[in-house]
Amino acid sequence: MAAWAIPGAGHLWLGRRSKGLILLITLPAMFAIGLAIQGRLFPFDMSEPLVGLAAIADLGIGAVYFLAGLLGYGAGNVRAVTYEYGNAFLIVAGLLNLLVVIDAYDIAVGRK
Repeated sequence: MAAWAIPGAGHLWLGRRSKGLILLITLPAMFAIGLAIQGRLFPFDMSEPLVGLAAIADLGIGAVYFLAGLLGYGAGNVRAVTYEYGNAFLIVAGLLNLLVVIDAYDIAVGRK
């Protein structure tokens, strides 16, 4: 659970300090860039399947997602030129963190 909540925590826990620190810095930075360029944190609206999938992908970044929501970030600005780029950064950061969690699990069980 910590590996999901804090990007890179799984690798740090397993003693892979350099990889863990790189992930701890780059994934939240990517998420922050997405917010800075007017990306939107999508709401959980399953009546629109693509919005629901984007919300799940955004949530993949872990605690950073909740922190951004509590601080009022992620409203997005549809008229901003960078809106779609911001969405891409937010979604990809979340999905990459999920892949990092799976990688940490594979290392922990000895598959890698």
